[in-house]
Amino acid sequence: MKNIKTKILGLAAIAAVSLALPSTGHAQIIQNGYVNVDWQFNAPLSNDFASKASGWGMNFEGGYYFPNNFGLGAFLAYHTNNEYIPRSTFPVGGTSSLTTDQQHSVFQLPFGASGRYRFMSGGLLEPYVGMKLGANYARISSDFYVLQAYEKTWGFYMSPEVGLNAFPFEGSRIGFHAALYYSYATNKGSVLHYHIDGLNNFGFRIGISF
Repeated sequence: MKNIKTKILGLAAIAAVSLALPSTGHAQIIQNGYVNVDWQFNAPLSNDFASKASGWGMNFEGGYYFPNNFGLGAFLAYHTNNEYIPRSTFPVGGTSSLTTDQQHSVFQLPFGASGRYRFMSGGLLEPYVGMKLGANYARISSDFYVLQAYEKTWGFYMSPEVGLNAFPFEGSRIGFHAALYYSYATNKGSVLHYHIDGLNNFGFRIGISF
């Protein structure tokens, strides 16, 4: 909870400082450029290891708009999903068993290239559709007693999204960003008797736009 409050306060501070800066005629930090900094909510799909939705994530993206409203750029995001597993007995090593409760966690760090097409520009609202492609680092872990079993994996990542940038302040290109996204990564891993073959997620992002 403390980390979430810190992130929200950080975003609020960035927005406050940005809005306090003087601007004229829809000036941008980089001509035809864009930057989004978002808090992220993520819900795993078809994942029995850590299936609880969470808001433990952020997304960073920047790029450049070419003629005809096509944009190309790069992104970096991270997210953690956790799930408590009640006390149960499960096999360990094929010849023994263990009785304990567990705390499961899946941490994901996707990064790579992004592209988007905005349907209009220069106004109050800029709706767009986008696609992210790249690599996904994932750490899959189970904590029990004072022990931890984990595996680190890499996979290919893809994520289509539909979003909206809003610029409500007259004469400024600093505003707000919102997006819905789906993501899929090819990461595979095994922790204890659990097996993961692909990571599917659905979620939304809310943040600031430059």
